[in-house]
Amino acid sequence: MSTTTPEITDENPVTPEAPATPNRGPARQRGARGRLGSLASHGILTVASLIALFPIAWLLFLSLGPDKDDYLHPGGIWSKMTFDNYSFVLQHTNFFDWLKSSLIVSLGTTVVGVLVAATTGYAVSRMRFPGYKKLMWVLLVTQMFPIAVLIVPMYQILSDLQLIDTYLGLIVVYCSTAVPYSAWLLKGYFDTIPFEIDEAGRVDGLTPFGTFTRLILPLAKPGLAVAAFYNFITAFGEVAFASTFMLDDSKYTFAVGLQSFVSEHDAQRNLMAATAVLVAIPVSAFFYLVQKNLVAGLTAGGTKG
Repeated sequence: MSTTTPEITDENPVTPEAPATPNRGPARQRGARGRLGSLASHGILTVASLIALFPIAWLLFLSLGPDKDDYLHPGGIWSKMTFDNYSFVLQHTNFFDWLKSSLIVSLGTTVVGVLVAATTGYAVSRMRFPGYKKLMWVLLVTQMFPIAVLIVPMYQILSDLQLIDTYLGLIVVYCSTAVPYSAWLLKGYFDTIPFEIDEAGRVDGLTPFGTFTRLILPLAKPGLAVAAFYNFITAFGEVAFASTFMLDDSKYTFAVGLQSFVSEHDAQRNLMAATAVLVAIPVSAFFYLVQKNLVAGLTAGGTKG
């Protein structure tokens, strides 16, 4: 019995057969999640959202109770819900004076604070002058002092400048606390903008200030939005400085006005809850105006520093 072996040539090479691989179904793409993982993530996000919304819903619910002690037995509010608390706050308190004072101080702090912080952050980011690093560290150190330590010297300074019980004095005080953080934030954001843009502006004949206002600021809108929101919230919700430096009750901000509902032996918590809900409206409106740029500004501002 004779056997023949096939002739191996360059035109007809013999290749070993690949081992059969079991069929494991369609491969999952990288980053894809299974149904169980998707349900778990959605469940966690839902629970987190409910936890975040619960205090707001609870405050709104308590504001509908007509009695100041309804917070002790909230179940009874369902049968006697009313908007009388809101009517009382709007008609029989200095609510609109508080609103005017809060908006003047908050918007003034936002405009002045963002302007000073933007110019400071841009100068440190682009210019190399003696002590530019120490300047930013000095600004950071100012945040280490507690309010209780700062109130007395600030009161003395404002008194010498005749700025006690004035909106300007309170704006200056708030800027002294908001500008250092905003300057660090904007400095980090300006670091992410290519330096070639400044060079292109100089080639086109722009001055450094013209380059800053016409080229850099439009690109820095997300960072400016974050700084503006921080300055606004800092001034809008602060209590210690406002209650110390503002003496006329018609110039109280919302945060100080809420204290008028609390006396030594009594606390009108239903009216406080209604006022707190009304206070949240301008803050929510301001947040809506800048929310498109908040996430981008926070992310980009933290990449360099």
